[in-house]
Amino acid sequence: MLTLLTAMYLVVRAVSSQSDPIRVLVTGAAGQIAYSLLYSIAKGDVFGKDQPIILVLLDIPPMLPVLDGVVMELQDCALPLLREVIPTDKVEVGFKDLDAAILVGSMPRKEGMERKDLLKANVAIFKTQGAALEKYAKKTVKVLVVGNPANTNCLIAAKSAPSIPKENFSCLTRLDHNRARSQVAMRCGVSSDSVKNVIIWGNHSSTQYPDVHHAKVHAHGKEVSAYDAVKDDAWLKGDFISTVQQRGAAVIKARKLSSAMSAAKAICDHMRDIWSGTPEGEFVSMGVYSSGNSYGVPNDLIYSFPVMIKNKSWKVVDGLAINDFPAGRWTPPPRSWWRSVTRPCPSWGCD
Repeated sequence: MLTLLTAMYLVVRAVSSQSDPIRVLVTGAAGQIAYSLLYSIAKGDVFGKDQPIILVLLDIPPMLPVLDGVVMELQDCALPLLREVIPTDKVEVGFKDLDAAILVGSMPRKEGMERKDLLKANVAIFKTQGAALEKYAKKTVKVLVVGNPANTNCLIAAKSAPSIPKENFSCLTRLDHNRARSQVAMRCGVSSDSVKNVIIWGNHSSTQYPDVHHAKVHAHGKEVSAYDAVKDDAWLKGDFISTVQQRGAAVIKARKLSSAMSAAKAICDHMRDIWSGTPEGEFVSMGVYSSGNSYGVPNDLIYSFPVMIKNKSWKVVDGLAINDFPAGRWTPPPRSWWRSVTRPCPSWGCD
């Protein structure tokens, strides 16, 4: 009898201690990045092993039949944290009462396509999604913009949701961060978790500046600077930077498709750190609002900085010496250009 009562108590305690479900939106949910992403979210890799999830999957009407297949696969995974899956093509359903929004869907980048072309195609998408966040989502929602050009799309979405704090918006430069970390790790012959505090400054594009002046490598039982571990300054100032900057284009050239598996992993890393915080003494790269930064970056932009995160709030790491920071690595567009993309309709039209 005692054993039975104990077992019943443990079951009741486990049920009562489990959190209420959070609503997580993924846009472009029938696409290849989402296909690599959704399983990790649903099984607890992102928001916690005891956090139930309601997954909301948004895509355009022609993709709904594909989305039905994604829903069936998620159901067939029999994941205990996944309480509900809601497929939809309607923003009023997709953005309702959200705790987290991962905006993956955008006009895809194709081989040889410039980001200025992407911008024209994506302005309308992210103005619409920002307005939907403003109207339907919780004001505490955490928004990650993945669709390229990510920095610009994030700014447009944030400007279109004026009652949601700008600090709640961020864009993905964690993929570039992970690429830089991996390149250093491979060069040193260590695992990637032995490398920390690389930085991506600027934009998620070929104009970014991957910086390892503050990075540390744990090798042979001690922690040393990345420069001391690599022992090849020419590589760090040359091929390392260009490899990270051009990695996305290299993947597209090889696969004829953009990065999906690595992008999904980076999304998981980014959102997990927002939800759970960064380890003590470590910082990560994230595209965030630039206002008030100590590095001379103009205000009112989305720019990738080193950040530390605690209690779901990020803080730019101040006071880092900028060694050998190349002039012109990332030059913001003129202020008049930013005004043009934050008007109700940009100068080239909304269609």
